[in-house]
Amino acid sequence: MKIMMSAGEASGDMHAAAVAAEIKREYPDADIFGMGGDNMRNAGVRIIYDIGNLGIIGVVEVIRHLSLFFKLRTFLRHAMMEEKPDVVVCVDYPGFNMKIAHVAKELGIPVVYYIAPTIWAWHKGRAKNIVRDVEHVASIFPFEAEAYREAGAQVTFVGHPLADTVKASMSYEEAMMFFGGDRVKKRILLMPGSRKNEVEKLLPAMLKAADILTEKCECQFFLPRAGTISSEFIQGFLKNASPRLDIIVTAGRIYDLMRICTACIASSGTATLETALMGLPTVLVYRLSAITWFLAKHLVRVEYAGLPNILLHKEVTPELLQDKVTAGNIAEVVLPWLTDEVKRQENIRELKSVRAVLGEGGAVRRTAELILRTAEGK
Repeated sequence: MKIMMSAGEASGDMHAAAVAAEIKREYPDADIFGMGGDNMRNAGVRIIYDIGNLGIIGVVEVIRHLSLFFKLRTFLRHAMMEEKPDVVVCVDYPGFNMKIAHVAKELGIPVVYYIAPTIWAWHKGRAKNIVRDVEHVASIFPFEAEAYREAGAQVTFVGHPLADTVKASMSYEEAMMFFGGDRVKKRILLMPGSRKNEVEKLLPAMLKAADILTEKCECQFFLPRAGTISSEFIQGFLKNASPRLDIIVTAGRIYDLMRICTACIASSGTATLETALMGLPTVLVYRLSAITWFLAKHLVRVEYAGLPNILLHKEVTPELLQDKVTAGNIAEVVLPWLTDEVKRQENIRELKSVRAVLGEGGAVRRTAELILRTAEGK
């Protein structure tokens, strides 16, 4: 059995890796190859294109890199023609993976889309392309499954993979020792994103907010580095930060790190759902180019940017977007969680509802089974 996977960013690489590992448990001899990163490679996927060069988001940013995407699409088309996979699995990264799904359809290869385009939020027109090109959608939200079903797609609600994976592997004491947590200080997690342009737009404001918070109370900051971001890139920002900041750059064991933190400042995306599931009070920050933001304001049909807020229909994770992403605003949101434990616990109680909405675990297993059935033509 031969399976091709296409993931274009860090979160997709993580989710694809979990599914690949599950498939390997069922079929150890399965040949899984495709586009991805270190997580997929470690799960036994044969990487034919590393995603380290794809830290791109937004309309303007994508336009600037169109030649790269055209060349990559051609490269993957040739790979499909030569390798002849039984199924192509697209994981998130919709702007590009929709094109890959169409290529696979033209070549007569069935496609399973896992973490599919958010037609419930915007780009509703993509639904007809999903119906045309994708054999089966593995949906991670119940309302998303209904939207695809109404559009005419073959869809299965598999559940959200984070319901399975978001949990600490260490005790609190073990994690404190592992990360060098300071018991005297408030421990704050900084998560500026997994794409270079996200880090460029968000990390400077986070570091300035960290300086303001350090003036108010004793703080220790942890900055987990995504696999798609180099250490040198991160250090370029840290060397310009206030020398009084206590910052530790980390890699791996992110849920154990979340467990020992008091609060978090995070880029919009999977990270805010992870912190919600870990019960970690978080402020969501995000900036897009002016053109992308203008289009989003007119096309997006949801009230919130953060998944926890979308799921619960209320703002349990405070959001600061565009011009509101300032050091002062960030510090104003975070400070009460550091100085008033009652307010912090109130937010933690609200966040507990997120796990209930995502449903029971088993998403990875169900997705792997769906892919295998599709590959076998069942």
